[in-house]
Amino acid sequence: MKTLIETERLLLREITLDDKEALFKLHSNPEVQKYTGEPVVKSIEAMTKAIEKRIINYKKYGFGRWATILKNGNQFVGWSGLAYLPEFDEIDLGYRFLPEYWGLGIATEASHAILNYGFDRLKLKKIIAIAEKENKASIRVMEKVGMKFDKFAPYEPESEDAIWYWCDKNLINANAKYR
Repeated sequence: MKTLIETERLLLREITLDDKEALFKLHSNPEVQKYTGEPVVKSIEAMTKAIEKRIINYKKYGFGRWATILKNGNQFVGWSGLAYLPEFDEIDLGYRFLPEYWGLGIATEASHAILNYGFDRLKLKKIIAIAEKENKASIRVMEKVGMKFDKFAPYEPESEDAIWYWCDKNLINANAKYR
């Protein structure tokens, strides 16, 4: 599978059906799913269907959530990438990793690279990120990569307000000076 993004420690590539066991391990973990607003995945079959949707989105939009591989040991650590949210007409930066890889700067490293890819290669004008207010680690990543607070608003109708961040190429470039 072709690598789309490479960083010092990571390789990002399209998710395939070969990743279903690794993704099931990720998405069936209640700790991982705690702040996502999504239930834990209960079966490999459900994970397979989710992967098939991602594959369609790669073809439809030219981007998506990508398998994130630690170069050292060629280890699947989770996913990170972009997703088009048609209900908001926005492109969302997201990431989800196995707990044993939390706190190692992987989300920040991947997010920096994804934002650059989105603005430089895909020529996107704006990228957002959304997190539950309790997800302090995810919010910190958004801030570390140079995104700016936008608003508190629900992600799903009738749900609690989430915290929304945004960025464009100019904002990311301006904030890069202070890192």
